[in-house]
Amino acid sequence: MHIQIINGPNLDLLGTREPELYGTRSFPEYLRELQGVFPAHTITCAQSNHEGELIEALRKAGAGSDGVVLNAAGYSHTSVAIRDALALLKVPVVEVHISNIHAREEFRRHSLTGMHCAGVITGLGLDGYRLAVDHLLRRLA
Repeated sequence: MHIQIINGPNLDLLGTREPELYGTRSFPEYLRELQGVFPAHTITCAQSNHEGELIEALRKAGAGSDGVVLNAAGYSHTSVAIRDALALLKVPVVEVHISNIHAREEFRRHSLTGMHCAGVITGLGLDGYRLAVDHLLRRLA
């Protein structure tokens, strides 16, 4: 199976951005580890700091993958456009937040995008991605 990870703004800075919240590993480093955990499956990643590019990535993933792991980052709390794109997808999506959005600023405690996802994982660090992939693979089996 093919699982597409889509990461939003500033997640290209993982490993250097606010390590107290997000840790010290880069996402490419973690992706290699994740691919090693699920060697029988294809796990790819797209990242953009631009809302429209994330919507295009979701559309492509909906047509070319079996499931999506989405970390829309700050757009999770603000983007009606990404929320609407998720509503159109025919593949399951799991939303992931590395930090615990419920323990952060008030505006981060509500996800517009989560309502169109099979589930939301928050606050478990990068391990949330592994849990999301595992859930999708079990769900699709």
